[in-house]
Amino acid sequence: MGSVQHHCCPQPKMGDASAHRPWPRPPRPALLLVPLLVAAGVMPSDGGASCPVLCTCHNQAVDCSGQRLFSVPPELPVDTRNLSLAHNRIAAVPPGYLTCYRELRVLSLRNNSLVELPAGLFLHAKRLAHLDLSYNNLSHVPAGMFQAAHGLLRIDLSHNPGLRRVHPRAFQGLAQLRDLDLSFGGLAFLSLEALEGLPGLVTLQIGGNPWVCGCTMEPLLKWLRNRIQRCTADSQLAECRGPPEVEGAPLFSLTEESFKACHLTLTLDDYLFIAFVGFVVSIASVATNFLLGITANCCHRWSKASEEEEI
Repeated sequence: MGSVQHHCCPQPKMGDASAHRPWPRPPRPALLLVPLLVAAGVMPSDGGASCPVLCTCHNQAVDCSGQRLFSVPPELPVDTRNLSLAHNRIAAVPPGYLTCYRELRVLSLRNNSLVELPAGLFLHAKRLAHLDLSYNNLSHVPAGMFQAAHGLLRIDLSHNPGLRRVHPRAFQGLAQLRDLDLSFGGLAFLSLEALEGLPGLVTLQIGGNPWVCGCTMEPLLKWLRNRIQRCTADSQLAECRGPPEVEGAPLFSLTEESFKACHLTLTLDDYLFIAFVGFVVSIASVATNFLLGITANCCHRWSKASEEEEI
């Protein structure tokens, strides 16, 4: 199949007489059909394009949710500010799909079948503030995924059970981001670098992931305690899946004492003592084997002598 290309909807030019030509006055019975046509999405909007089939359009909001769509609508009104494609079966979004819709503020792709998003999808979505990608099949968040969407305030990536990796530069440039939801995914580890570039972050949801609370988790937990004021909103849901000694423990219950073993350092005396113990153990092992050998030999001779006496 050929690649899907997305074209912006043409807008009437100022000098075009047809742009100012009044519509022919319909017969009076046809007036009754106008509300039905608007509701059906076939009347042109102020944005220069018709409302997509199976969608409803009102006040720069396009709602295509719950329509069992397998693909995104090919065209939208170019002045769309709020777009909901939630609760469908969309598996892919074409590259450059959002290029024309520079007024977009809210985008919901919640509860679809997305495995990944094309690179540069949000390159022209500079005014996008709220993005919902929850309840999909995303497996990773690559570097620069939200590049140029500097106005993002909230990102919801929750309930992506296959989400196992977030690139350290996944949220690069999102200085205004306040709410980030990574809950109920497959994350065992999250790089501190992925969060350090988010100075405006207030709420972080990370519960419901299979966290491995080893030494690599300490920098993240320390940063969370110092920087996030309300990140404990899901603290009861954030639990350690491993190692065995902390399995089931609440993530935020771990203290510096919990990671004490990660900071143990050995001095020269420690190394000499370990070497001495190893040497002693080796000598003891050799001596034990020697004594066992002699004992076995003596038992063998005694047994043989006993047999000769009986004969």
